[in-house]
Amino acid sequence: QVQFVESGGGLVQPGGSLRLSCAASGSDFRFYGLGWYRQVPGKQRELVAAITNGVGTNYADSVKGRFTISRDNAKKAMYLQMDSLKPEDTAVYYCNTNPSGGPWGQGTQVTVSS
Repeated sequence: QVQFVESGGGLVQPGGSLRLSCAASGSDFRFYGLGWYRQVPGKQRELVAAITNGVGTNYADSVKGRFTISRDNAKKAMYLQMDSLKPEDTAVYYCNTNPSGGPWGQGTQVTVSS
């Protein structure tokens, strides 16, 4: 089972950028498809970016062209580069396998506001 710790969130102005990091522990990290998820209060957690155990990626329409997901299997890490941020990107961001199956971490808060 893989466990995750997210970091890199913060307060940023609209149009700004952030890079989220996800550190994983556990075995067989490289075999898992992974994803970045986000959740706002009162709404279901949604998958915004996914990466296969190879190099294939997929994005929600709402972030396509603005977010870039990547992974480093040697470091057991995953990243989310977020550019051209919008207020509607404000959420707590989580990483997990895709499909999600392991325990959720504490997430990292991203707030986009002027």
